[in-house]
Amino acid sequence: MFQPRPKEQQYAWVPRAAHPEKNRYGQSIETVPEGHALRGQSLNINGDAAVSDNPNRYKQHGFYFNADRCISCHACEAACSEKNDLPPHLAFRSVGYLEGGSYPAYTRLNISMACNHCDNPVCLKGCPTRAYTKFAEYGAVLQDPDICFGCGYCTWVCPYNAPQLDTKAGHVSKCNMCVDRLEVGLKPACSSACLAGALDFGIIETKPENRHQTETRIPGFPTPGITHPNIRFQQVNSLPREMRRTDSMPIRYERDARGEGGIYLPKVAEDGRPRRWGLKGLSTRENPLVVFTLVTQAVVGAFMVLFLGPMFGLAVPTPSSYPVAWPLLVFGLIGLQTLGLVLSTLHLGRPHRFYRAFNNLRHSPVSREVAGVAVFYNLLGLYAVFAGLPQLTAWLPRVLVDGLATAAGWGTALSGVVALYFMHRIYRIPARPYWDHWQVLTSFYGSMLALGGLLAGLATAVLAVLAGTGFAPTLGALALPVCAGLLLESFGLWRHARDLPRAGGEGSAGHYLQSTDFGKTYVARNISLGVLPPVIAGLALSGIEGLPGLVLWGTVTVLAIAAALAGRAIFYAVVVPTTMPGAFFWKNAGFQQHARETGLAEMPQVGVLADAH
Repeated sequence: MFQPRPKEQQYAWVPRAAHPEKNRYGQSIETVPEGHALRGQSLNINGDAAVSDNPNRYKQHGFYFNADRCISCHACEAACSEKNDLPPHLAFRSVGYLEGGSYPAYTRLNISMACNHCDNPVCLKGCPTRAYTKFAEYGAVLQDPDICFGCGYCTWVCPYNAPQLDTKAGHVSKCNMCVDRLEVGLKPACSSACLAGALDFGIIETKPENRHQTETRIPGFPTPGITHPNIRFQQVNSLPREMRRTDSMPIRYERDARGEGGIYLPKVAEDGRPRRWGLKGLSTRENPLVVFTLVTQAVVGAFMVLFLGPMFGLAVPTPSSYPVAWPLLVFGLIGLQTLGLVLSTLHLGRPHRFYRAFNNLRHSPVSREVAGVAVFYNLLGLYAVFAGLPQLTAWLPRVLVDGLATAAGWGTALSGVVALYFMHRIYRIPARPYWDHWQVLTSFYGSMLALGGLLAGLATAVLAVLAGTGFAPTLGALALPVCAGLLLESFGLWRHARDLPRAGGEGSAGHYLQSTDFGKTYVARNISLGVLPPVIAGLALSGIEGLPGLVLWGTVTVLAIAAALAGRAIFYAVVVPTTMPGAFFWKNAGFQQHARETGLAEMPQVGVLADAH
């Protein structure tokens, strides 16, 4: 058990206060009823099997933050870092701030934020490895770094940037509510260290002494509707109508029309920045996912053409027409998908633990995507063996082999489409409004049709040129799904660009970034998507054959791939999450970039890792 200090001060102990039966979200504050099997279990803190006799052990606890009293001394940050022995580049609790007004009526609002141990912990549901647990004891949401393999998906879905991805250690860790201190009745280290009495702790829906508000909103705090966080606020001092962040996020907060007590809503902080190419900024930690998603969509689409094409009279390669080249072509698709899968594991902090991605099929879209792609990948291999390698199946009855090939083919086609649906669900995240739009689905299926059709068509043209036969009718027919894919993606992007500014908030800020910092690349991608369909249609109508036709179709394919790469890189680079405000130096992506460019990141005390990825 944690050992309290001799003569521990009264302010360090969790008060025992009366509380309602349910919180404002309708959730019971009593985490488990009397007599439940979960009661009386040990948390095994530091290997100690003892069980606390705290009478409030099975009640939901939470933080209380009085913004009017916070002086931004960072004592809570320091106490948390010392308690958890954190390196300089990590902080489970961070103090950021907003600024508003002008001299002499200048106002600053400080915000201290850590994990809110939510009633609906989206980190727990999103984590593919099941590294998170919502404990009955104190309602704490705990995370085990030893189980985590460092995908960082919990950092995407959390609106409060509570989980901290340590790219150096290769895993995520976060606030654990100091459950070792709670077991002996002490508040978490952060609230015990608060000099101004701004940060407090206790049973949720109870107020500390001399406080009178328990609000769920404060300027800069994302909507509580996503996770039902267990934190309550007090902020009664007058604030300007507009508050701005000091970090590089292009977000400001504007009070709505309901007057002085109205909610502050996120808006775009347009600063007149020029339109740039932003090519350097397109390289992010998600580079492996850029390649993985596009490769998977292209392979699924190409297989659909090869498998379904003959049923529609297309002269695509088949096992009978190209007994040698067809297996090479299909195994080439398998090799391409293998490359994508290998690259996807490089996105992990601990790639050797990739197998843990299947651990949360019930809740995590990541687990479902991985499972869907794995089924597609293995069925594709079976189809290649049964349909294209008779040498390996000669000992089986031919009828059985043909039946297995047909079943594997249909299974591969169906699982590929389902896997892409699961892939799109990963990005439907309320905490990232730029992604949370149906355009993701049209983009993924559009890439499947366009890139898959072009890839299969180009392979068909190469084999036809080598065999001295024609390919124009086949590519002319494939132009239809290719153009349909490009138009489908273009329609989704058009609606996406129209809907985001109307919705406002972080999604609109992401659109602002893609129109400015990456504006020239964004426009070039859009022009490519507009030009490619008529060019492809023209090629299809021209009926050009031979080497000139191969070169032209190859050029179109390269342009389509370049446009897809640029678009997918923008997709990851410009997303603005619903994170808490940072400070000028701390938790500021702009300062982190500056530190890496100037060499400041080489000094550990700066709190920035030199390697961004």
